[in-house]
Amino acid sequence: MRIRILMVTRTIMATPMHTDVALMRLFQLISPSLPIGGYSYSQGIEWAVEQGWIKTEQDLTGWLQGLMQTTMQQQDLPILLRLYDGWQAGDLDRIAQWNEWLLASRESHELRREESNRARAFAQILIALDEGAQALRELLMQTQHACFSYACQRWGISREQACFGLLWGWLENLTLAAVKIIPLGQTAGQRVIFRLSETFPAIIAHAQQVEDDDIGASSMALALASARHETQYTRLYRS
Repeated sequence: MRIRILMVTRTIMATPMHTDVALMRLFQLISPSLPIGGYSYSQGIEWAVEQGWIKTEQDLTGWLQGLMQTTMQQQDLPILLRLYDGWQAGDLDRIAQWNEWLLASRESHELRREESNRARAFAQILIALDEGAQALRELLMQTQHACFSYACQRWGISREQACFGLLWGWLENLTLAAVKIIPLGQTAGQRVIFRLSETFPAIIAHAQQVEDDDIGASSMALALASARHETQYTRLYRS
């Protein structure tokens, strides 16, 4: 009888309705309307445009593609997966470790502040939506990836879907920022997103194979652009 009950429970969890709700929760997490300030950051693009590094749609595509194949593939996504697994296992020490690693990997003052500022805003939303988040407030407020992975694991979003969501939100935010700064037409921005999103499956597949000792990436252009942006004379974005 006990086995039968467990089988029924698993059947309920696998229903299309449950999958649809998890997908809706993912849409909510990656929506530009989520008030964590993602729209206010350009991650160095503003300075790169001023210096003439990024002038065209092709330049922007190359810039974002390079970051996807370095920092996102080798660093952000692998850490997201480890945070997700940490929440799933209830291993708070592991979560704290990867939070520290992620913060240490941000190569400029602005990038570190973006990580912590967005984490604080994200944590407040999770506390308002999820009763269990209050007890984990200190860990959640350290990195936005801790918040995102917590919400995905808690709300039935799979590891792979979480990676797709993180990549999509990152790509959309930076593309829309570049459309305003360069400026580019909205159609050009959509072409950039369309082309680069086609590479998501390969990026995620690679990220899932990265071992702990291989996690890490450095983009000198991103680090320099972000650091120089801190003292840029006029700017629209916080980073």
